[in-house]
Amino acid sequence: QVQLVESGGGLVQPGGSLRLSCAASGKIFSFDGMGWYRQAPGKQRKLVAHITSGGRRNFADSVKGRFTISRDNDKNTVYLQMNSLKPEDTAVYYCNAARVIGGTIVDYWGQGTQVTVSS
Repeated sequence: QVQLVESGGGLVQPGGSLRLSCAASGKIFSFDGMGWYRQAPGKQRKLVAHITSGGRRNFADSVKGRFTISRDNDKNTVYLQMNSLKPEDTAVYYCNAARVIGGTIVDYWGQGTQVTVSS
């Protein structure tokens, strides 16, 4: 059973930075991709950043130039560095890992970590 544990959320002022971590119970290189999603109250969960097993990255337009995603295979951890945070970045952030098994995408999710950007 895959377990993903997020950490690093909290309250930060606009313009500040946070780094989220997602520690996986398995080897992260075994996943076809890993990413971060966020869900604000009353809104759908949306992709924030994604990194493939080959290292290709993509980001939501709203965070390009401010957020970066990286991973440490030795620590089985994926990070989301968030800079220049805005109030609209406030949401619960979820770590996701995905495997393609027999042509089907199997998703795994963490429990989420709250990020609040407010003065």
